[in-house]
Parts: sequence; structure tokens; C-alpha cells
Amino acid sequence: MDYRTGAMPGGRIQPTKTPWFGPLDQGVMMKEKMKIAVIASGRGSNFRALALACREEGYPAEVALLISDNPDAGALEFARENGIESAVIDCGPKRGSMSLESSETMYGLCLERGIELVCLAGFMRIVKGKILDEYAGRMLNIHPALLPSFKGLHGQQQALDYGVKYTGCTVHFVDAGVDTGPIIIQKIVSVLQDDSEESLSKRILAEEHIAYPEAVRLYAGGAVKTEGRRVLISDE
Repeated sequence: MDYRTGAMPGGRIQPTKTPWFGPLDQGVMMKEKMKIAVIASGRGSNFRALALACREEGYPAEVALLISDNPDAGALEFARENGIESAVIDCGPKRGSMSLESSETMYGLCLERGIELVCLAGFMRIVKGKILDEYAGRMLNIHPALLPSFKGLHGQQQALDYGVKYTGCTVHFVDAGVDTGPIIIQKIVSVLQDDSEESLSKRILAEEHIAYPEAVRLYAGGAVKTEGRRVLISDE
């Protein structure tokens, strides 16, 4: 199934929704795909993984919007090549932080397009303000470590420095803290004796490209439920 949106002049997208089909006991019911926005700062490999997953038959979500704070982000090129609407937003000069104005702008873009889920994919700023408040419980992030260990930047190097035998990646809900939201999915990666940050990061990234689409599929399919800090996955 083609996930491309069919952009109109000026970068606007057609206000149409793509159906997906799920099996029922009797017959087949048509359902609308959940619209997701991805926020990325860099090359966008997890953005790409999500977009490609949305091509799969029966996948219950579509990437409707890419937002970046970096006009040179590689993710923007992939979006242009694949007909995904994109926007670049100045989040302010302070590294690692975003302005409240930029948060308002992001929220407005998402609201106009009917975005139901926001996915952070290498967004190098702490999310706050309007978009965090309005998408509470509807915003995901992926982190290259087994949370709650090794939060923040350079989780792979932190794992090496600590000497753990296993690390991995975590998909979690986003809250006001740094990598502190409830955990949805984790994938485990063995740490080899001769690993460098680069070699370990490469193997973790391969698992990220599996974990993130899986988490979004579960969420969009209605299989995710939270009870306090616990995330329960229902049988499919």
C-alpha cells in the first residue's frame, strides 16, 4: 500500500484519509488509518523506518507530517522524495531546549492535519509547552538504551563505560522528564567485548527500526493501555 500523501502546491496535503482493513468475525470493516507526525533533527532513519512500515498492507497508521528544527536534516530529503508533507520550525538558539512559541507552532500544525500520534525520532531537544500538554499520552520516543538505565545523550557510550553485558533500545511515552515516560517496548542487544560506540550503536539502531514500527502498530491498533507506569499490551 502506498503511504504517500499527494501534496498540493505550497506543501499542503489533501485532507483525505487512507483506509486500512482489519479482519472481523464476519466480513471486513474499513477503518481510517491513524495519522502520525514525526519530529526529527537529523538523518531520520527511524522516520524512514516508520514511513516504510506504513506501506505494509494492514498497517493501521500513516505518516502525515514531518517536523524538523534543522533545515539540513536528512529526514527532510526523504520526506520530499516520498511525498510526505514537511515543515521546518525554528525552536530557538538554546541547544537541547525548545521555545514555547515553537511548541505552539508544532501543535497548530498537528491540529490542522488531524494528527493523533506524535513520534519523536532523534529530536535533539527536550519537548515542553503546548504540544507536550495536548499530546500527553499520545507522544512516543525511542531511546538507544534499556531505560531507566542510561538516560539522556550518548546512551550507547554510557553502557560501554558502565560495563553492562546487555543494552538495547526502548520505545516509551513522552512526559515532562528526560526519557522517564512509561515503557512500551524494549529490544535487547548484547554488548561485545570489542565493541566501540559506533559498532554498538549500529546494532542498536537495527533493533530501533524494528521496535518503533512495532510500538506504533500496537498503539494505532488499540492494543496499548496504561495503568500508572505500567503499559499493558492486549492480545491481538
